[in-house]
Amino acid sequence: MLKLKGIGASNGIAVAKALVLKHEVIKTSDKKVSEKELANEIKKFHDALEAAGKEIKVLIQKTTVTMGEEKAAVFEAHLSVTTDPELVEGVEELIKSEMLNAARATEIVANKTITTLQGMDDDYFRERVGDVIDVRDRILRKILNIKTIDLTNIKEEIIIVSHDLTPSETSQLNPKFVKGFLCDIGGRTSHAAIMARSIGIPAVLGLQDVTIKIKDNQICALDGSEGTVEINLDGSEKAKWVAKQTSWVKLQAELLVFKGKKTITKDNHEVKLEANIGSPKDMDKVLEFDAQGVGLFRTEFLYMESKDFPTEDFQFEQYKAVLEKTKNQIVIRTLDIGGDKELSYLDLPKEMNPFLGYRAIRLCLDRKDIFKTQLRALLRASVFGKLAIMFPMIATVEEFKAAKALTLECKDELKKAKIGVSDDIKIGMMIEIPVAAINAETFAKYADFFSIGTNDLIQYSIAADRMSEKVSYLYQPYHPAILRLIKMTIDGGHKYNRPVAMCGEMAGDQIAVPLLVGLGLDEFSMSASSVLETRKIISTLNKKDMEQLVTKALECETNDEVKSLVEKMLKTK
Repeated sequence: MLKLKGIGASNGIAVAKALVLKHEVIKTSDKKVSEKELANEIKKFHDALEAAGKEIKVLIQKTTVTMGEEKAAVFEAHLSVTTDPELVEGVEELIKSEMLNAARATEIVANKTITTLQGMDDDYFRERVGDVIDVRDRILRKILNIKTIDLTNIKEEIIIVSHDLTPSETSQLNPKFVKGFLCDIGGRTSHAAIMARSIGIPAVLGLQDVTIKIKDNQICALDGSEGTVEINLDGSEKAKWVAKQTSWVKLQAELLVFKGKKTITKDNHEVKLEANIGSPKDMDKVLEFDAQGVGLFRTEFLYMESKDFPTEDFQFEQYKAVLEKTKNQIVIRTLDIGGDKELSYLDLPKEMNPFLGYRAIRLCLDRKDIFKTQLRALLRASVFGKLAIMFPMIATVEEFKAAKALTLECKDELKKAKIGVSDDIKIGMMIEIPVAAINAETFAKYADFFSIGTNDLIQYSIAADRMSEKVSYLYQPYHPAILRLIKMTIDGGHKYNRPVAMCGEMAGDQIAVPLLVGLGLDEFSMSASSVLETRKIISTLNKKDMEQLVTKALECETNDEVKSLVEKMLKTK
């Protein structure tokens, strides 16, 4: 038996024999074409685009029926790539100017987009690489006449093993037969992972060379929660995994009991569990998993998916669509662009360290024309629900005051123009810079609420890029110093009766949750699918006990000591 550790991308337990997918390698050449062949090569490219488009339309129809419109939207995005002027015009120009064959020109243009996405720090955008690769390879297969693998023909229980699974391949999987999948690459925010969670197929990704280590028909098992895999099981080992799988199914049934219930500890301390979203489409999952509102709407996605600055009316409709879905509060973060997140239509300055430079609120306060368009759209939408506006990357009190003043200025302008605006809008800020956490008590005089962005707070505090493999060991969410910064934020906010939330990954972390309860966090915002499990965990805790746990944790010296302390406590539960 061989044990492997990867990234748990879709929760669940699977035990079955392996089916290793062997994709035919797509190879292009630098072969030049003659001037007489140019027109034919361009036609070959357009024919491939048309054929790829037809296939994607079929996928949209099938996915809408099997998974719903939200998941089908993935392929709507794929379809738009086939008509993207940058791709179409770029390939045509390369064929004409460089006399390149259609396949090589397509690969070069598509790879430029892929390289740009791969260089981004944000997980969401880096994981969109898979979408572009999916469309690129679909077009290339049409040009080169390479047959695709039909996964709908699988008629026995198996675990798929592949270097990667594209969204279109994942959409073909039938959970009746495909019990799980393992991939060399990928993470929790890839579309393959998102779709796996949607159809209830457990998955472990980022296994590096699992396609080499597993052979067809070997009995293997995976735990999509823990990211663990065991290969070539004997009878007794398989029996243990089957028992584990039975326990998992029972747990999922138990979690449904927590729908519609308050999130409350054994000693009656209540907190709120909210969800993070990136678009109005995500609200379906927010409601399905009974999240008590939205703790973070990442509006930068609206900008990055547009070819120009989204208009006030367009943004208004997007925000309105989210607010109308629920009576609970919706926290919408203003534009958080810059650093790794660039806009093709915005010329940002080249900086030595863009993550510490001209970005987020700093950019918005400098480009008030951009900022006011968004603020006006948000304010107009406020009459359709319970809106809270949140500013990112706040470092100084002056920044927050300036952003809030501009918001109120826009509000006055709209009222003078007889445009409806709610009088009950909360205006708050993210705590993601250490100086803001240290100065939380002062900020609390002016902000209506805080939301702790632990992803950036941790990497800025420890001075370690969380995406760098060389220093990944320094990304330590349970480090006593990080806990102290969180405590400063919560204590500072509570001194002025300001609610304190958390919208970073730590909010849904099973080790972190007991600590956050003990620290007095008011609101936890996470992936919608994590809400019920987190509610169950909190229901087993006693807040007073968690306060004592925090006292012990703050006396620890290392991240690992804190983690062991919490794990020991959880075992007793």
